[in-house]
Amino acid sequence: MALEYAVSIHDVAPATWPDCERLLSLTDRLGAPATLLVVPHYHDGVRVDRDPRFAAALRRRVARGDEVVLHGFWHEDREARGHTPLDWLRRRVLTASEGEFAAVDERTAAMLIARGRAVLATLGLAPAGFVAPAWLMNQATATALAGSGLRYSSSRDELVDLASQRRVAAPSLVYSSRSGWRRALSRRWNAARLASLAPAPRVRAALHPADARHPAVLADWAGLLGRLAAGRGAVLESRWLE
Repeated sequence: MALEYAVSIHDVAPATWPDCERLLSLTDRLGAPATLLVVPHYHDGVRVDRDPRFAAALRRRVARGDEVVLHGFWHEDREARGHTPLDWLRRRVLTASEGEFAAVDERTAAMLIARGRAVLATLGLAPAGFVAPAWLMNQATATALAGSGLRYSSSRDELVDLASQRRVAAPSLVYSSRSGWRRALSRRWNAARLASLAPAPRVRAALHPADARHPAVLADWAGLLGRLAAGRGAVLESRWLE
């Protein structure tokens, strides 16, 4: 099997688009397509269908070969706080209260997914799949997705074919950019993980808008993507389910 890599840009929305464009300049330099994880109503800001310039930019990216994936609706965890230390750690510390689908019930999950798809449909865009914000997704969301008609979902290290429930290993490199110590640790972790994944047939690079706000992180991503491109072919992640 040929070695391949895929790049995803998370948290794509009007408010984050300038940062997303900086990240996309890295993929464009390599001629790599990108999976765009679009948040229809990011943090209750401008909805994607109410910003014509953003909508046009998104359609241009798809026309040139990128793909769109639904990435929640608000990208905010609006459910009651968890009652266990582990739940608090997962939802409030490891992510900044952005695990929108970590604790929702099935009805709410189905409603948010349907609303997100409807908003994207007004732009002429049909998402290939669904990725929960912060990759936090409970069983209720998984059940709602099974009947959604979407093609796939994703965790940090796997893609899931929603029709067959077939799982495809696709480990991710990702930065935590929220503080200096997190950035320093992420740099060491990604370098070590990339080395350990050398024989893996599929590797993903998951970039976030916050990464573009730190020149050192952006430079590090340029190096990591260059190393991936040197030994692998670039594909859209949905291809791995074909």
